[in-house]
Amino acid sequence: MIRTPLRPLARILTAREKGENPDAIERENRRLRHEAMRDNMRHRAEGRLFVLALFFVCAFSVIGVRMGLLAAAEPSEVRVASAGSDIVAQRANIVDRNGRILATNLSTHSLYAQTRDLVEPARAAKELAQVFPDLDEAELLEDFTGSRKFLWIKKKLSPEQMQRVHDIGEPGLLFGPREMRLYPNGRLASHVLGGASFGREGVHSAEVIGTAGVEKEFDAWLRDPANNGAPLELSLDLTVQAATREVLEGGMKLMNAKGASAILMDVHTGEILTMVSLPDFDPNDRPQPLVEGDAGDSPLFNRAVQGVYELGSVFKIFTAAQAMDLGLVNANTIIDANAPMKWGKFKIKEFNGKNYGEVSVTDVIVNSSNVGTAKMALAIGAKRQREFLDSLGFLEPTGLEMVEAPTGKPLLPKRWTEISTITISYGHGLSSSPVHLAAGYASLLNGGTKITPTLRRHPLPQHGERVVSEQASKAARQMLREVVKRGTASFGEVPGYSVGGKTGTADKPKPRGGYYNDKVIATFASVFPAQDPKYVLIVTLDEPVETSGPKPRRTAGWTSVPVAAEIIRRTAPLLGLRPMPEPGEKEGVIRASN
Repeated sequence: MIRTPLRPLARILTAREKGENPDAIERENRRLRHEAMRDNMRHRAEGRLFVLALFFVCAFSVIGVRMGLLAAAEPSEVRVASAGSDIVAQRANIVDRNGRILATNLSTHSLYAQTRDLVEPARAAKELAQVFPDLDEAELLEDFTGSRKFLWIKKKLSPEQMQRVHDIGEPGLLFGPREMRLYPNGRLASHVLGGASFGREGVHSAEVIGTAGVEKEFDAWLRDPANNGAPLELSLDLTVQAATREVLEGGMKLMNAKGASAILMDVHTGEILTMVSLPDFDPNDRPQPLVEGDAGDSPLFNRAVQGVYELGSVFKIFTAAQAMDLGLVNANTIIDANAPMKWGKFKIKEFNGKNYGEVSVTDVIVNSSNVGTAKMALAIGAKRQREFLDSLGFLEPTGLEMVEAPTGKPLLPKRWTEISTITISYGHGLSSSPVHLAAGYASLLNGGTKITPTLRRHPLPQHGERVVSEQASKAARQMLREVVKRGTASFGEVPGYSVGGKTGTADKPKPRGGYYNDKVIATFASVFPAQDPKYVLIVTLDEPVETSGPKPRRTAGWTSVPVAAEIIRRTAPLLGLRPMPEPGEKEGVIRASN
């Protein structure tokens, strides 16, 4: 800083020459110096005041904004003292093999109450009871006037319900946004999908978790943000599923059955295109499990996967195929099927006391001879029979991608004796599920390679271990075709699709031992087209009774077979199969059923 002298010499000399007082110059310079110092101090003070004022403005602005946000936010009850992880509400869609929606999310709202903010609790309770008839007015009023500060009223609201609650005009009734799981096709594929419910909940969101079926099996995958919202693709075909369910439901009513199931599987890929279990349910409003009685009576029970039954004569083709694969017989080998057959204290009889005498292996299957099948099973032996059924997957749960799959574990004899070998050969003494049977037929008839059933879209063929030779597989297909042409499944003929299959009628066991005389499980295991298999269809009816004749008829040939034939007739065109003449027939001529 340059200081100006109070008495500059040049000005002093000039003033003396002019006769002026030099002290006036000093006084003037002092005055100017004091004014400059005053101005400088004033500027510094003004700067400090400006900075202080700016600080107060910013501080009060932050406080004001925060107070505004708190005033606009919806209050929530503190549930835990420590901070937890955020609730992840997003859940991926589930689609069929063609990308059609099976399960998706829907934005909705929940309803809760901050009881201390209720102005007229009595009126609010009365109005809510009118909007929601399932709520009790007295209980609501007790909750509103009690010690609770926070109360859930409804976890899901429709837009109409939300508007009616809004019209009540009660400030203590508040809405919270959330997503819920929606199944737009209702009951269709309900057992496969299973259902979903809410896990952790807050007023702003709720965790959607699977409760059964593929929803629970793939719960972590469906909730994983790393998938970037990609849908879960199932092997089901929604159109084929709808057609199958419609026919099966009509057939179940027509045959007076208490339940039914149907499985349609690709014999090369193992993909399940259709899985139906009746009675079923709406996963949008999933019923509660039974707490007493038979679990099989619940609509939640998946008969196709959890239903473990003695399936009867559908097992006979496994015995014949193994015997042919081992070189013990061929399709034309004559078997002594004279009945009854005695084995120790046991007698092996034919249905309705028939006696087929000496017949070929093909006719053993066509006529469904218990005695003929037992003779082949004894030649095979218990050890080889068990190993063969194990290779087909009949001794363990299927591993299907459903949480219910492990519960469908086959029931095996405690000791695999010779009499067990005999009865298992024609489908008694070993209980398994329809999905086991579908996988077994697919493995046997696709050329002889093991098939593992799957509900995931997997269009490429499986290349499993070989279970029988191609020759034995082809011979088995020809036998099953003969069963439909001239055997117990004659009602299964569908012109243009050369259906092959085997019937099975098994008496239902009593809970305390023994079998019912008038209750059966009727099954038809079919393959089409028989000469070049593409699909296996298993249809099972629980306690069917066909009453069109003078006497009630319960066998699969009269009950399950016609239902399966109609399913094939409806679904084969949907699957892209064109009607074709059977090899050996004249071009353009299609065999018609009798």
